[in-house]
Amino acid sequence: MAETADVIIIGAGIQGASLAFHLAERGMRPLVLERATVAAGATGRSSGMVRMHYDLEAEARLAWRSYAYFRDWEHRVGGESGFTSVGFLQMVPRHEVDALRLNVAMQQRIGISTSVIGADEVRRLLPGVVIDDDQVAAFEPLSGYADPTQTAGSLMAGAIARGARLVQGCAVTGVQVQGGRVVGVETTRGAFHAPIVVDAAGAWAARIAAMVGLEIPVNVWRHDVAYVQRPPDLPRHIAFIDFQNAFYCRPEGESLTLVALEDGNPLQGDPDAPVDSASVGFIERAAERIVRRLPEFARAGLHSAHSGQDGITPDQRPIIGPAGPDGFWLTCGFSGTGFKTAPAIGASLAQLITDGVGANADLAIFALSRFATGAFIRGEHAYADIWR
Repeated sequence: MAETADVIIIGAGIQGASLAFHLAERGMRPLVLERATVAAGATGRSSGMVRMHYDLEAEARLAWRSYAYFRDWEHRVGGESGFTSVGFLQMVPRHEVDALRLNVAMQQRIGISTSVIGADEVRRLLPGVVIDDDQVAAFEPLSGYADPTQTAGSLMAGAIARGARLVQGCAVTGVQVQGGRVVGVETTRGAFHAPIVVDAAGAWAARIAAMVGLEIPVNVWRHDVAYVQRPPDLPRHIAFIDFQNAFYCRPEGESLTLVALEDGNPLQGDPDAPVDSASVGFIERAAERIVRRLPEFARAGLHSAHSGQDGITPDQRPIIGPAGPDGFWLTCGFSGTGFKTAPAIGASLAQLITDGVGANADLAIFALSRFATGAFIRGEHAYADIWR
């Protein structure tokens, strides 16, 4: 006899784990089906930034609410997230400084601890940085980074402790629909029944949606990351995103630095493609970018590099909400930026599933319907598109 659950969640990345945790907190019995292991996809390859700087107020609010979880993880969730507060800088080219100032003002209205600082303060926070005297940056003193695998793992453990179930090594092969509503799924480990099915499958999300005849604009996006060994005389530094030079950086522990690029990331990939190594030429490009901003990193050595893959949408914002047959929900297409907002998204989505689609408006902007009308999401004071 097939096992039953209140909700089936497909995918045990950070979004699936967060949703399972919050559904279980609400007294539901979610079942998480994962084709490999917890955080085996995009989550385990995430850079793990925890920062609140967005050009879209809805995302900034979600990041700020999620920060409260990272700050108090042990009591809110239990286990470890690996959150490390090192501070965060957002740097932009001169033509985006006005947008930066307006976005910081929006974030301050929300309650986020952030400010616009001048070049001298940037130099104090990031010793050795190359920056012109008239340039500015946004500074978040409370931000930092977390361990994505630990974070997803502790959310899943918390969900299980509250009544959820996890089945790993279980690939979904079909979604069952009867009379216009979902009733369960078929998998490599048999059938599972539930009146609600949530597609949280990351890079595989479009494949899952197609099982109910739903075409979603989620492509597969590949992203490379390198870890470099800092010279012994260079201390652990602040985390930062540098739009001017199209890369971002954060420390990893006491001696490593993570470096990744914001351009040259290919689309239309295969979600099953191997990700154990970075693309040809990535390491050289990443080295050139960081040395341009931090010349002392010319003495750094390569520790390791790898790739990761996530789902990306045309406006580089997620798709969240009900779609297709009754009982089918989407939480996918996070375009490489979903880690830091996952706690708040899981809480809001769980409320929508349990209390109805009018229970909150936190996620309404991310509805799939926007693509049918061409109403792509843009920040109120938008920066140029990233990742392309």
